Amino acid sequence: MKFKVNNKEVFASTGGRPFDKKKPLIIFVHGSGLSHITWVLQTRYFAFHGYSVLAIDLPGHGYSEGPSIQSIEEQGKWISDVIDSVGMKEASLVGHSQGCLISIECASQFPNKVKSLALMGGAGAIPMNKELLDLAENGDPKAVDLMMDWAHGPSGHFGGHPVPGLYHINLGGSIVINGSVKDSLGVDFRACDNYKNGFEAAKKIQCPTINILGKNDRMTPLKEGKKLAENIKDSEIEIIDNCGHMILLEEAGKALSILKKFIKKNHPSEQ
Repeated sequence: MKFKVNNKEVFASTGGRPFDKKKPLIIFVHGSGLSHITWVLQTRYFAFHGYSVLAIDLPGHGYSEGPSIQSIEEQGKWISDVIDSVGMKEASLVGHSQGCLISIECASQFPNKVKSLALMGGAGAIPMNKELLDLAENGDPKAVDLMMDWAHGPSGHFGGHPVPGLYHINLGGSIVINGSVKDSLGVDFRACDNYKNGFEAAKKIQCPTINILGKNDRMTPLKEGKKLAENIKDSEIEIIDNCGHMILLEEAGKALSILKKFIKKNHPSEQ
């Protein structure tokens, strides 16, 4: 599905069903340098079970028009603009990694628009390794290799994703093929490194929130995910064993099961 946000073309996957304003909306927000394809399994389930879903490509990513937005605060406002642009009043947000920071920022800025919040591999801050940041900003494909190796836990390196092709080598290759290492990954890493408002934003969140954490996460370590949860009033925590940072791919089935229970409770559909 293509639509306009602030006069720029945006692409979002609707999970294989037409977008329907009469159904509750879930927006899936991807991580640094990635795109809507990381959410294939999750979006398809909800699209066929009573929800309208938008797995968005952030500006400058996937099929969305650029340039990439340079700050987390601006990206949070952009999610609010997405809700307005599709004619909806509210949405549940599901974020991964940088997508968590964006979702936190949106929920703190626009509390009346966010019905519930699910954060995968989140933290209140995501400071970047200087070497990795330099490689990404210089457009070096090595940045993708390092990110994907570091992001996946041991099981993630062996494939086996329910959706063929969505294991870490193919996923990283899609970033290189799109030519977006510098213009998306580099910008994203810099935005994460610059963002200092995560814990203050978290304290302002009013909606039901769940933190889905990988026990072996090396990019946003478990202790950092717990620290974020402590700053969000009444938030829940689910920890997935033997799982790294790419929770939505490494343990796609478990992640979906947790999302089903949480979203159906806090943002129910008639179906």
